[in-house]
Amino acid sequence: MAANSSIPNLSEIKLTQYSHGAGCGCKISPKMLDQILATNLATPDNDKLIVGNHSKDDAAVYDMGNGTALIATTDFFMPIVDDPYNFGRIASANAISDVYAMGGKPILAIAILGWPINILPPEVAQLVIEGSRSICKEAGISLAGGHSIDSPEPIFGLAVNGIVPIANIKQNNTAQQGDILFLTKKIGVGILTTAEKNGLLAEKDTALAALQMMQLNKVGEALGMMKEVHAMTDVTGFGLLGHLTEMAEGSDVSAAVHFDKVPLITHDLPAYIDKKCVPGGTNRNWDSYGSKIAFATGINQVYTKAILADPQTSGGLLIAVAPEAAEQVQALLLSHNLYAEPIGVITEKNEYVVTVV
Repeated sequence: MAANSSIPNLSEIKLTQYSHGAGCGCKISPKMLDQILATNLATPDNDKLIVGNHSKDDAAVYDMGNGTALIATTDFFMPIVDDPYNFGRIASANAISDVYAMGGKPILAIAILGWPINILPPEVAQLVIEGSRSICKEAGISLAGGHSIDSPEPIFGLAVNGIVPIANIKQNNTAQQGDILFLTKKIGVGILTTAEKNGLLAEKDTALAALQMMQLNKVGEALGMMKEVHAMTDVTGFGLLGHLTEMAEGSDVSAAVHFDKVPLITHDLPAYIDKKCVPGGTNRNWDSYGSKIAFATGINQVYTKAILADPQTSGGLLIAVAPEAAEQVQALLLSHNLYAEPIGVITEKNEYVVTVV
């Protein structure tokens, strides 16, 4: 049988050319997701379900009855980088992050693979899986199985289970007025990956996004052990402003963000924005929550909106911590080689959910 001439050679494959979206930028917007999840159906009482659909958190959490809770989560998306091995690593780090964001320890993962089998050879999918195995090994867990389908576009991710002592569970809706805000990874991944897809990425910035996205949020487990850490979430497809909005609204407070303290993956982000390297997800994000955001006088709103609503993939942890423990958190973050400067504060509830100053 003759080979399918439409299947490219491995060396020619650029995965991002086979998908209409990229990474967490594929996420459905917060506003549309609210419509999808709306229901009048009453759910059965379940006093063992600590975290479920009643909040907009990172994972479900179930009381095992022995002082320990089970964390369950899933995350998957289309390629955000061209290299299949790195795609597997990034998608896996992103999925495992939900367990760390709840203060937990991952224990098991299974794969979710959608593959256009008539377009991309199985050897490419094997590289994706191998990349996933490498990240799972870094997290100290096994990639123990999974499920695959023939799909029009390449898709990969994980379903991950974790465990956490019930006293250590961190949620995204338990921030308190006066809490100091930390963010452990830099912002701008969506802008850089869009620039790369458009052929406009500067050579000096080539590896920045991929290296950051492959970094595990392992510090989340240690943060879970601190009672002074009141709330935590990871920053992904809704951008920093979107995930902070969820944290503030869920906690019935407001927040202030100091834009000059937000870590940027490169100081050239405004130049990329000028070149229209803004993901479609940014505008969907802003359409969902822009009315809830205020800007102090003198803030350049064009750049600020594009950066703070930029969809992140495998982003950092957003942490709300009591002021008296801020230095302890800083020391912990520095010990993990993470950004450790405060980026804002939780305030009393006011007209706007988040104010950028």
